Amino acid sequence: MVNFWPKVVRAVGAPGRATRRLTHANGADRTGLGRLIELTAAHSAGDALITVSLAGALLFRLPVGQARGQVALYLLITMVPFAVVAPFVGPVLDRFRSGRRYIMAGTLFARGLLCWGMAGAVHSSDALTLFPSALAVLVLSKAYNVSRAAIMPSVLPADIPLVTANARVSLFALVSAGVGAAVSTGVAALAGPEWVLRATMPLFLAAGVVAVRLPRHVDSPDVEVEADVDAPVRPSRWRTTLSVGQVVGEAMTANAAIRVQAGFLVFFLLFLVQDHHLHGLAPEAALTLLALAAGGGGLAGAAVASWSRSRSPLLTVLVTLAVTTVTTVAAAFFFSLWTALVVALVGAFGQSLGKLALDAIVQREIGEEVRSSTFGVVETLLQIAWVFGGLLGLVMSLFAPGPAGLAVVSAGLAFSFVWLLAVRRRRLATVTPEPAG
Repeated sequence: MVNFWPKVVRAVGAPGRATRRLTHANGADRTGLGRLIELTAAHSAGDALITVSLAGALLFRLPVGQARGQVALYLLITMVPFAVVAPFVGPVLDRFRSGRRYIMAGTLFARGLLCWGMAGAVHSSDALTLFPSALAVLVLSKAYNVSRAAIMPSVLPADIPLVTANARVSLFALVSAGVGAAVSTGVAALAGPEWVLRATMPLFLAAGVVAVRLPRHVDSPDVEVEADVDAPVRPSRWRTTLSVGQVVGEAMTANAAIRVQAGFLVFFLLFLVQDHHLHGLAPEAALTLLALAAGGGGLAGAAVASWSRSRSPLLTVLVTLAVTTVTTVAAAFFFSLWTALVVALVGAFGQSLGKLALDAIVQREIGEEVRSSTFGVVETLLQIAWVFGGLLGLVMSLFAPGPAGLAVVSAGLAFSFVWLLAVRRRRLATVTPEPAG
């Protein structure tokens, strides 16, 4: 018995040690990237716990027509946090760059306390408490994501490209979110969703402590600007953020097109299955396979980005848009449940890989003084695109069969790709080469 327990301890700790070796590889332990990866993984697991605990079976208990109204309301509600993040949270984060660790910790501590309050609201069915608390959790989650993306260049090891570093963070976040969703589903079935929320509180509180202990170089000093009456008036921070440059603008446009396709697929295919227009499997099995395909595509996109050593993230974005367009066109011509699974997988792959490349472009092209604000604008634009695609899929599922709906999205993707190629060609043609010598 004396020799038994050390073996148990080593067996239990082996996955943790293996994970630590992966997160701290290639110099990530020296710069703080490894600790940021672990912190973001905990953040994603907590978000998954909240999502599962608050998700109900309302969609499937209602008739399909009423469910469409509930989904449309949900899509509009999801835009509220982004309307707060872009104009308010991003500029605040830029203004207090010297306290980024504490801002990130504050978002985690606040979400932990809100989880405890939401647990009581779920138990007593108090919608007046639950609804604003859930919105506050979403806003704080987006504020954390904006802060995390803004500090990535300060924790980047010398031999890791930005796309690879972003992908490593995303990959561990996706895996931890999947584990958290599986665990919370079991706990909710056994003890109820309120206990999932109560268990989420210590997770967020512990993550907040880890955020405070991030390296000090995560916090950049605030730049003091001396007043000069003769200096020209500087544009507002919001207008400065919108002037992101051509490269960032092209990457944002391509990602917005991919997000429209992603939102469209989620709700268009969902209601095609609910209306029994996708034959071959029972609705429950078809939805499960579609969810697995989307999850697998997201993981594949993060994995490819983490393995890639490409130094041209804009080229990655354009190739991703091209692959997504070709796959959607093919699925429109040969529409079935199995081609729907393929387009769901490739769409999720493109959404993941394209967003990681976009993050790298913003981190490289945008100055630190407006980087958080820019990420707030990026997140808002992409969410609006996703909601627009979702509403389009919701409406087209009422009267359009599968091939017609995918044909409409294919036309939009193809137009975006051709237009971006033309814009890129004009931009490169106007670049003046430096004189020799």
